[in-house]
Amino acid sequence: MNQLKIQISGLSKRFGTTDVLRTIDLVVRTGRVIAIVGPNGAGKTTLIKSILGLTRPDTGRILFEGADVIGADAYRARIGYMPQIARFPENLTGAELIRMLKDLRGGAAELDTELLQSFELGTALEKPLRVLSGGTRQKVNAAMAFLFSPDLLVLDEPTAGLDPLASSILKDKILADRGSGKTAVVTSHIMNELEELADDVAFLLDGRVAFVGTLDELKRITAQATLERAVATMMTRGWVRAAA
Repeated sequence: MNQLKIQISGLSKRFGTTDVLRTIDLVVRTGRVIAIVGPNGAGKTTLIKSILGLTRPDTGRILFEGADVIGADAYRARIGYMPQIARFPENLTGAELIRMLKDLRGGAAELDTELLQSFELGTALEKPLRVLSGGTRQKVNAAMAFLFSPDLLVLDEPTAGLDPLASSILKDKILADRGSGKTAVVTSHIMNELEELADDVAFLLDGRVAFVGTLDELKRITAQATLERAVATMMTRGWVRAAA
């Protein structure tokens, strides 16, 4: 198995006159959870969209298990994406959405229905998405990300809108999948949540990677006991550290 799930080198992106990403270098290791953190406007969303192929960078390379993905699309079938706000067709029921996605993937697609069962969605899957509560829609959103047993999970604010029980179920699922060798990229403003999940942390500042390393290393170099305090320290001091 390639020990580097994703390799990013020299990635830059400009929107108009604004440099959003500035020569990003980053690796995501197989079988680990990496948290992407930083202040608003640091470039986190653009970086995620570049990995997903939703934004085309101006310069640089993105390799998925050694293969260049810029301009490609087959690799996306191996990624489960959970956006902060899912934009599924409002007239469909959850069950219809699942059937549609299964048809698109083909009858032989491996399914992971654990979250559908754990969330006890039951009759909610038979209702149009437009009538579901925000929390129930987020459960459907989470279940869709895991449905096809992806190698890589990209999760943007995954517990937003979930109650404590559903949040715990989802975090347990992320950790269980990591234990089976899968990889996750997670963004969140809830630092104690990331502290439960993350092995590695990438801190973005002004479109650059100011730090990348293990969670323990970040705490050590900032002399802080928690991820929240460590990130706050880096934001306050404007630390810039070369990628490890």
